Amino acid sequence: MTVTRRTFIKAASAAAATLNTSVETETAAAAVPAKSVTATNRASAYAFLSQREASFIESAAARLIPSDSIGPGAIEAGVPNYIDKQLSGAWGAGERLYRSGPWQAGAPTQGYQLPFTPAELFRHALRAIDRDVQTRFGTTFAKLSSDDQDRYLKELEQGHQDLNGVPANVFFESLLSMTIEGYFSDPVYGGNKDMAAWRMIGFPGAYANYYQLVDQHNIAFVREPMSLAENGRGEVHVHPQIPAYATTSRK
Repeated sequence: MTVTRRTFIKAASAAAATLNTSVETETAAAAVPAKSVTATNRASAYAFLSQREASFIESAAARLIPSDSIGPGAIEAGVPNYIDKQLSGAWGAGERLYRSGPWQAGAPTQGYQLPFTPAELFRHALRAIDRDVQTRFGTTFAKLSSDDQDRYLKELEQGHQDLNGVPANVFFESLLSMTIEGYFSDPVYGGNKDMAAWRMIGFPGAYANYYQLVDQHNIAFVREPMSLAENGRGEVHVHPQIPAYATTSRK
């Protein structure tokens, strides 16, 4: 289950500044080969994800946003690194979530209704997925063919099977949303490596000095993108409260 590059850009580029995008996924006419991800091309060691969890996240993100001639894919943009940082930080811990119940199915307009923090949601679902893939295929998700990976992700997207208390479609929506966020967010949060996604869509980033352009209209604004945390030398400093390294060993 992949997002074609052209469809993805059309649906998601408007969210570059707000990151409130939702997209409909579709299968590409020509399957993109599954991407093999190793420790050498990861942005950093993971603070939250275990090795097995990271393997799924990397492989799934590579299918959701594959690289092509138009631009980089999720792996090249450091999306797994972004997801890991979010899950290991205050957002993953549910810092601003209401968590006093009651926990029951809600109407579509009521949004998230589960008792889990984002970190708990991912951990429960990823463990259930790992067991399911092992039982059904005798291997890990990362070792499945690209077609089998697409079919499995499609099952998650359309299904309601229980993943340790997490409905499959809820997990898929969370995974897709975070993949898009990591692809288009400011690099300060660990994704959008080298601002490649911004360059692809022509988004200037956190550029605030438009004084010389206020009286000019219908002209193209072309410049290199700028990060919120960029210094005078063009270096981006990742947010210090979202650690980029593992403090404990994980299996």
